[in-house]
Amino acid sequence: MFKNRVFPGFILSLFFLFWVHAPAFAETECKSVEEKSVKVEGWISKKFKKNRKAISKEFAEMGHTRVVLKAFPMGETAKVVAIGRCVPAHIGQHALKLALQYTGGVNQVVNQAFIHTHWVGIGTTMFDEPSQQNVTEAQVQALLNPDLSTQEFQALYRKLSIQDDTVPYFGQTPKNVKKAQ
Repeated sequence: MFKNRVFPGFILSLFFLFWVHAPAFAETECKSVEEKSVKVEGWISKKFKKNRKAISKEFAEMGHTRVVLKAFPMGETAKVVAIGRCVPAHIGQHALKLALQYTGGVNQVVNQAFIHTHWVGIGTTMFDEPSQQNVTEAQVQALLNPDLSTQEFQALYRKLSIQDDTVPYFGQTPKNVKKAQ
C-alpha cells in the first residue's frame, strides 16, 4: 500500500520539478513591432490624474504600442525608466520624452536583463535598486538624440544601465547579487 501511493507521487514530483525548472531559452532575435507591439506601462504623477486618458493617447501616438498608465497615488512617481532590448529608438525616445514631462524626471534606468524585450516602464517601482543604474541629465539627453539608430540607441541604453559591482546597504557596500551577467 505504501509503495502504491508514494512511488507514483515521487515520479510525479520529479516530473514537475524538471518541468518547472527546465531551462528557458531567451529570444535571440527581435520581432518587429508589426508582429509584436510594445507595451508601455507605469505611473504618471498624481497632478496629471485628470488627464490620464489623454496622456495615454500621447504615449500611443507612435503606433504599435499598448499603453497602460495609472496616476501615482502619492505625488511624484519614481524617476525610473525601463526599456526592453527590442524597443525601436523612436518609441523608446518618445516614451522617455513623455516620462520626463509626466513623471518628474528620469534618474535611473533598469538593466534589460530584468525586463521583457518589448516593454517600456515609466515611473516604475517594481525594480529594486540593485537592478537599476543612476543616470545624469546629460546621459538622458544623449539617449534622446534623434540621430541615433535603433542599434545605437539600444547600445547606449545597455551601456548606461550596467549595474554597479557593489550596492550601499545599511552603511555597508556588499557585492551586488542582482548584477546581470
